[in-house]
Amino acid sequence: MSTPEQYDAIVIGSGEGGKYLAWHLASQGKKVANVEDKRIGGACPNIACLPSKNVIHSAKVASFFQRGKEFGIVHGKWHVDMAAVSARRERMVDGLREIHLANYAKSHAEIVMGFGRFIADKTIEVALNAGGTRTLCSDYIFLDTGSRATIDPIPGLAESAPLTHIEILELTTLPEHLLILGGGFIGLEFAQAMRRFGANVTIIERNPTLVHREDADVVELVQQLFHDEGIDTVSNANVTRVEGTSGKSVIVHLSDGARLEGSHLLAATGRIPNTQNMGLETVGIKTTPAGHFQVNDRLETTAPGVWAIGDCAGTPYFTHASYDDFRIVRDNLEGANRTITGRHMPSVTFLDPELAHVGLTENEAKKQGTAYRLGKIPMAAVLRTRTLDETRGFMKVLIAPDDRILGFTAIGPGTGELLPVIQLAMSADMPYTAVHNLILTHPTISEGFLSLFNSVPKKPA
Repeated sequence: MSTPEQYDAIVIGSGEGGKYLAWHLASQGKKVANVEDKRIGGACPNIACLPSKNVIHSAKVASFFQRGKEFGIVHGKWHVDMAAVSARRERMVDGLREIHLANYAKSHAEIVMGFGRFIADKTIEVALNAGGTRTLCSDYIFLDTGSRATIDPIPGLAESAPLTHIEILELTTLPEHLLILGGGFIGLEFAQAMRRFGANVTIIERNPTLVHREDADVVELVQQLFHDEGIDTVSNANVTRVEGTSGKSVIVHLSDGARLEGSHLLAATGRIPNTQNMGLETVGIKTTPAGHFQVNDRLETTAPGVWAIGDCAGTPYFTHASYDDFRIVRDNLEGANRTITGRHMPSVTFLDPELAHVGLTENEAKKQGTAYRLGKIPMAAVLRTRTLDETRGFMKVLIAPDDRILGFTAIGPGTGELLPVIQLAMSADMPYTAVHNLILTHPTISEGFLSLFNSVPKKPA
């Protein structure tokens, strides 16, 4: 064991919550080590949220070329240069990496590149990427180790070297036919993007529908959208084995005897937390059946002086959720008593059109027996969508008997930008009329709130 080095705080993982915690503590003059074994800044700026949305936007541009006549634009022959699409993404990632390095330098948080594991109470051994080890000690240890793509134990799947959300971003040639295992949101975002670039795409979904947990109207719209864009879907699919190699030729065999052939295979069936091989038993850190660090509502693990934040703590797998975990831990370290209980967690799926949501869905409200009034309008009722020729979708809102907003869902252009207004009203327990009575700019997407709240049934007399 190398000579122990004492720190005021050790953060393992430089994802959203971890890096902000390291920067915050170090900027207060504390000696902080941020241990990272792969990518500085974590997944979001390097291989996940931002790079994927960069590529998705390129696909949106490609769709505008395809729709040129619709907008009165006449163009000649055009094609997608996947190498240039990838290069654009890489330029963005390089710029984000420089921003992260500048933040580490400004805050004086130390980056330690390697894999950290517990070897004793309050003691971390880091197997350095460059070789050798370092032993770090602190009374305050924070875990932000993230999650990774699941590769299901299907015969032949791992051997086929499937793409995950990482490798598909790095493609410099367009797949001839992309097979996607999983009809969740990661799979759907890439399905639409690759189809718009010109690939044939087939989604293989084990459940009866795509996005099967969503309300029926959301499911119907998404499935119709994908049908209209020429994306094939095989539902109720039980994959028995995979043969071949992704990037060359791959065959997916189903239990009903069907054979689906493609050039590439993307595994998008879920994610698992990175909590393995960390010496947890040495210090008494327990994990949940799903493999997350077991935490209380203050994000404290079962070991004194150790916290967990982000994906690895079972927080919803969103970058913004991890950032809020950071704020909770930061404030509690300074004497507050904040918890993760009762958070209104927003989400946006970056399909085109976007699917934005916060609060209860109709399915959830019915399951809980929660009374609500439903307001709903088609996006075509929002006049801004007519100027964009993007009228597909709808907005809906669930209103409690006391006029509070219980939940909001919208599918349409830029609907993710609508969420903060709804969240503010929900967090302040304001009646929906507080939003309804605003003077909203014409013509904007947010102006749709007027029509949406007009559609809410009046209270029973």
